[in-house]
Amino acid sequence: MSIRLRLTIWYSVILAVTLIAFGVAIYFFVNYNTYKEMKAKIEQQVNAINITSTLDMFGNYQTPNFVIGDDEMFIQVDNYKNGVVKTTSNLRRIDQLLPKPDKKEINDSYEGFEHVKAGPYPFLVYRHILKQNNEIFGLLQVAAYSGREDKFLTELRTTLISSLIIVVLIAFTIGLFLARQALRPIEKVIRASDRIQNGSDLSVRIPREGPNDELGRLVDTLNGMLGRIETTYNGLNEAYKAQRRFVSDASHELRTPLTTIRGNIELLERMWLPTLTQGTDADGEGMPQLSEQERSRMLLTRESMLDIAGEAKRMSSLVNDLLSLARADSGYQMEKSIQPLLPLVEDVARKAQLLPRNAEWKIGNLDAISNVEVNAHADFLRQLFFIFVENAFKYTPSGYVELRAIVSGDQAGIVIKDTGIGMDHDQVPYIFERFYRADESRGETSGTGLGLSIAKWIIDEHGGSVEVSTREGAGTTFIVWLPIAFHEKSNEV
Repeated sequence: MSIRLRLTIWYSVILAVTLIAFGVAIYFFVNYNTYKEMKAKIEQQVNAINITSTLDMFGNYQTPNFVIGDDEMFIQVDNYKNGVVKTTSNLRRIDQLLPKPDKKEINDSYEGFEHVKAGPYPFLVYRHILKQNNEIFGLLQVAAYSGREDKFLTELRTTLISSLIIVVLIAFTIGLFLARQALRPIEKVIRASDRIQNGSDLSVRIPREGPNDELGRLVDTLNGMLGRIETTYNGLNEAYKAQRRFVSDASHELRTPLTTIRGNIELLERMWLPTLTQGTDADGEGMPQLSEQERSRMLLTRESMLDIAGEAKRMSSLVNDLLSLARADSGYQMEKSIQPLLPLVEDVARKAQLLPRNAEWKIGNLDAISNVEVNAHADFLRQLFFIFVENAFKYTPSGYVELRAIVSGDQAGIVIKDTGIGMDHDQVPYIFERFYRADESRGETSGTGLGLSIAKWIIDEHGGSVEVSTREGAGTTFIVWLPIAFHEKSNEV
C-alpha cells in the first residue's frame, strides 16, 4: 500500500470519526429539544390529573374528562382488577388503547416516559403508578401523538448518515488527489533515483522543483550525497583501472624475463647433465673425470638450478593466470565459433595423461557428446577443462580422477570426478573467489587460488554454469554445463 493511499485512508477515518461524533451530538440535541416541549405538556397534564382526581368508595380512580384537552392528550386509566376504566374520546376515535405492561413488570422505578405504539400510531407516553395503601392497583397513562416528531427524527437520522457517507467519499477522493499532488515530487525523486541506479551514471542529478520546503531540502541532500558518491566512485574506478593496467602490464613484462630464465636453466641442465652422468660434454668429446668434490658441487648446483626452474615455472603459471584475470577485468570479449565438443574433450583427455599425478586417470563414456557442437573459443575451453583436471589431480593423493560427458536437454555436461580429499559444503560458495583456498589444502598442495576464478570467467563467457558436489574425505565432482549450439541425435538400431 502506497503512502498516498495510507495518508488518504487515515485522513478519511479521522474525518469519518469526527463527523460521526458531530452527527450523534446533533441528533441527540435535536431529539432532546424535539420532545422537550411535548414532555413538559404531558407532565403538566399528569400533575393536573393527580390534583383533581379522587378515589371512590370502590377504589376507582375518578378523573375529569379532560384538563388540557382531548385533542392534544390521550389519557387512559387502567385498573388491574377491573381493566380499562376510563379513556379520552380521541383514543375511542382511533379505536386504539395504549398498551398496558404486566403488573409483575411494574415497580417503584417504573414510572416515567416511554415510546410506545398503539396499533399503527406512535406515542410518547408517561406512565404514572396508582397506589392505595402502598399497593399498586392501577396505571395512569398520559400520551401525546409523536408521529410527526418520530418521522422528523428518522429523516434527520437518514440525512445525517447519508451526508456522512457522501462527505467521506468526497473527502477520500479529493484527499487522494491532493495527496498525489503533494507527493508528486517524491515520485519524481524515485524515478530520477531509478534512472541513476539503472543507468550507472552518477553525474545525473535529481531536478529540484517547487518551494524550499522539506522535499526541496531532501532533494538538495540527495544531490549532495550523489556528488560525494560520484567523486568517491570515480576515484576508486580510476584506482581500479590503474591496478588493472598495472597487473596487465606487469604480467606482460614478467613473461619475457621468466621465459628467458626458464630457457637458460634448461640449457644449463642439458649441458651439465652429460658431464654428471657420463663424463663427456654435449658434443660427445671426452672430458676429464671430475673429482668427488667437484661432482658434489655440480650436483648441488644442479639442485639449485632445478629449484630455480621450478619457481620460474610456478611464477610463469601465476603470471599467465594474472594475465587471464586482467583480460577478464578489462572486458575482454572472446571470439567464439561453432566447435565440435567431442574432439576438444578428447584432446584434453589425451594430454591430461602427461600431467604430474598420483591418482589413476580414467576416461569415461564420452558418446553423449559425439554429435554435439557448442559456440566456444577452443583454446579457452581447453584451458577450462585443464584447470578442473589439474585441480582434481592436485587434491587426489590416491584413488582416481574420471572424465566423462552427459547431455541434459539443451545443455552438454563435462563431468570431472575425483576421489580426493573433498571439502566442506560451507566452502563451496567461495571456491571461485580469487586467491581463496580451502583450509585443508593450505600447506599440503601448491597453488595460487586463481585457477577456479579463471574457470568461472570462461564458463560465464560461454553462457554456461558449473555444478559442484563434494564431501570431505570422499572427493569432489564438478559438472561444467555448456549450452548446445547443435545436436544431431544418432540413429541407433
